[in-house]
Amino acid sequence: VQLQASGGGLVQAGGSLRLSCAASGSTAGSYAMGWFRQAPGKEREFVAAIRWRGGSTHYADSAKGRFTISRDNAKKTAYLQMNSLKPEDTAVYYCAADDAIILSSLRMGSAYKYWGHGTQVTVSS
Repeated sequence: VQLQASGGGLVQAGGSLRLSCAASGSTAGSYAMGWFRQAPGKEREFVAAIRWRGGSTHYADSAKGRFTISRDNAKKTAYLQMNSLKPEDTAVYYCAADDAIILSSLRMGSAYKYWGHGTQVTVSS
């Protein structure tokens, strides 16, 4: 599985961006996609995840109410709609996927087998 992330950019605080992550290969089984981010000098952190079967979504507390993760099965693409962006959302955002991930591991980066290249999100104050 190869992942291609896109959609990052520079936006003012309060603005919106939509990230996309397109997958090649099979999305069968217990497939899930997640978004993680890493700011300079900080560890990578979980942002949101979605399970392909059933479409259940999971968010970090920092993302709840502002970010929405969704998927398009036909396009094998996951989206992260980010609204009300804050300067502290500035980071490189990575999408990740796995075809055998369990619910309790969705927030763990180490549980994902496949990773895309990051896309930079910069929120100016």
